[in-house]
Amino acid sequence: MSQRRSFLLLTTLATALLAACSGPIPILQPAATKAVAAPASPARPKLVVFIVIDGLPMRQVLENREQFSPDGFRRFLDRGATFMDAHYAHAHTVTAAGHSVMMTGAYPQRTGIISNEWVDPETRKPVYNTQDTDYHYIGNKTGPMAGTSPRMLQAETVGDVLRTADPLSKVLGISGKDRGAILPAGHKGTAYMYMSSTGQFASSTYYMPQHPQWVEAFNAAKPADALFGQTWAPLLPDKCEDGSTRRQPVAGGPIYACDAYARSAADGQPFQSAEGSVNGNRLPAVLGQQLSGPGPDFYKLILPTPYGDQLTLAFARAAVEGEGLGQDDHPDILSVSLSSHDYINHAFGPESKLSHDHMLRLDRDLQAFFQYLDQRLGAGNYMAMLTADHGFADTPEWAKSLGRDAKRFGSKALVAHANVGLSMRFGEGKWVTETSAMGLLFDEKLIAQRGLKPDQVYLAARDIMLMHPEVEAVFTPDQLRSNDERTPYLAQMRKSWHPERAAPVQVIMKEGRLFSTRTSGSSHGTPYAYDHHVPILAWGPAWVGQGAVNRWVEVADIAPTLAGILKVGVPRQAQGKPLPLPR
Repeated sequence: MSQRRSFLLLTTLATALLAACSGPIPILQPAATKAVAAPASPARPKLVVFIVIDGLPMRQVLENREQFSPDGFRRFLDRGATFMDAHYAHAHTVTAAGHSVMMTGAYPQRTGIISNEWVDPETRKPVYNTQDTDYHYIGNKTGPMAGTSPRMLQAETVGDVLRTADPLSKVLGISGKDRGAILPAGHKGTAYMYMSSTGQFASSTYYMPQHPQWVEAFNAAKPADALFGQTWAPLLPDKCEDGSTRRQPVAGGPIYACDAYARSAADGQPFQSAEGSVNGNRLPAVLGQQLSGPGPDFYKLILPTPYGDQLTLAFARAAVEGEGLGQDDHPDILSVSLSSHDYINHAFGPESKLSHDHMLRLDRDLQAFFQYLDQRLGAGNYMAMLTADHGFADTPEWAKSLGRDAKRFGSKALVAHANVGLSMRFGEGKWVTETSAMGLLFDEKLIAQRGLKPDQVYLAARDIMLMHPEVEAVFTPDQLRSNDERTPYLAQMRKSWHPERAAPVQVIMKEGRLFSTRTSGSSHGTPYAYDHHVPILAWGPAWVGQGAVNRWVEVADIAPTLAGILKVGVPRQAQGKPLPLPR
């Protein structure tokens, strides 16, 4: 009977999608049913809903607060716990590294997830953070470096501890990205990720031989196809009655009387990427406008739009229904990593009107999702926590227009600089072969052939790199193994450095430098505040209290906090400590 209800629900959702022509996808609107009453909250939540907004700096939450809906981000900000000074404490702030920290409480030095991809120092082969050729996607093609399992993750998660203590508890990870699903789900959870070639969500054979019926029903309804022709237009007014687009803010706050996006960079800028987006770099944009119908080329366009998040949340709702999450006394964890904001910030920059509008649409989508959970589970039976895997730098061109020191800088120039200096010191040769994450890899055979010791060359490379005008700091293995806590950025880099996976010499560019060969868009990955200052927001009055916390906390503190709320042990490798909840 439950399978039949799930199928009927998904069929209804697909019909609503097909009928939509613009605006937020109807499948995310809460059903018109009476909320479940919860006379008293249980001793621990029946469901922990863990939300990750990929690529969301805290500044974007605060900038847009007055334009948010009453029950999306403001459920946390007004009625939950807001950690105003939350950070990552490792240096290489990228998606996989951040997702590995959240639910383990451990930094890459212990998790082994030093980056999204890196070069193995021994084999010199590329490595992807969740690759595992022993497994394949269910019902979908599996690429040579596809993310299919958590084998590379060298730490346990809160979900792993929970399922060890109570095998009847369920842990699900859902995301538009494989790493966003797999790493928070841990070793004993189940991950589902978006397939950009088919528009489906799929798991891998690491978790199961075949999908459960509710997943098959969701995919059979083809909700991604229903997005074809959707229009992404500004959610709020973007022009004044006289046609102008820049007006002063209204008294008492940053909401603009007619142009809601006046504080953001206008779309259509030359430094905003048009590659891989739905309609160049301008709004309104029509999904699939240049295509004849849904297909692989169309499915790839969905994630860099607000509809990628809406589709992911629709699958999350199906998972709540299909798995019966939060329905018994065995607490469950649902991790939902929403990927669209990262793609949008990469293409257009966090300062852009497109990123601003996506924040507003994401806020409305979260509101609908939370209200659905209120009705499905009862507001007193679950808690929610929200964070991000990293922040974002403004595009260098925009930053320069505001008088900041910023520029783009590619890795090839670093390698060339190192080799010129080392050749002058030790004789001609390609001493540095390539970069890996934030580090330099060396030709170890050449070092041996010249009768040199590796540490001797590494130290020389450090001195040479420090002479580069765009380099801020350089660290050798001896420094990274030391107990030095005073040298700037060394403690952060130490947390990013895994001796078996990372390059021996680690380099930090100066603040405002975008380490990229792209000529447009923006990125992240540095130890600077714009990349490590992220939101930690929590809601669930019985467990997290209400109020703003202004002291420094870390994302690594989330895992010990959730372990305490769920009354299970802290993951063994965790380095964080429980958050100071405003009870």
